[in-house]
Amino acid sequence: MSITLNDQDTFTLRTAAWGAVSLMAAAGAAGSPHRIATEGSIALTSATGLVGHVLTKAPKGLNSKSTAALADHVLPALTAAMSLLKKQAPAEADNFRRTVIVAIEASARPGKGEPSPAMAEMARKITEALDAA
Repeated sequence: MSITLNDQDTFTLRTAAWGAVSLMAAAGAAGSPHRIATEGSIALTSATGLVGHVLTKAPKGLNSKSTAALADHVLPALTAAMSLLKKQAPAEADNFRRTVIVAIEASARPGKGEPSPAMAEMARKITEALDAA
């Protein structure tokens, strides 16, 4: 079965995945947010299948004045992305979820130790949003 996503669907998936990496970078701001974002970005651009094709570039407009404002935008997008894919392409929903999880795990890795409590909590919130669909 072939799936075609419209522009809004593509934007939702990109906002969700790239936004999750941005949230991890914000949660790890005391360390190296650039390194966190780089590790997460590499994970996203390493995705395969339809998800890999969609996540080749980040969406515009992920800049927020606060982590809370970013979370208000991204966490619902994660749930919406999973709902969309579960309806249209269940295998891609699993691929998307795994891709985002790998990205947040990669984002938490630059410290070469346990993620900070803030990063661990953000990862939990992201996972919860993915599983809410």
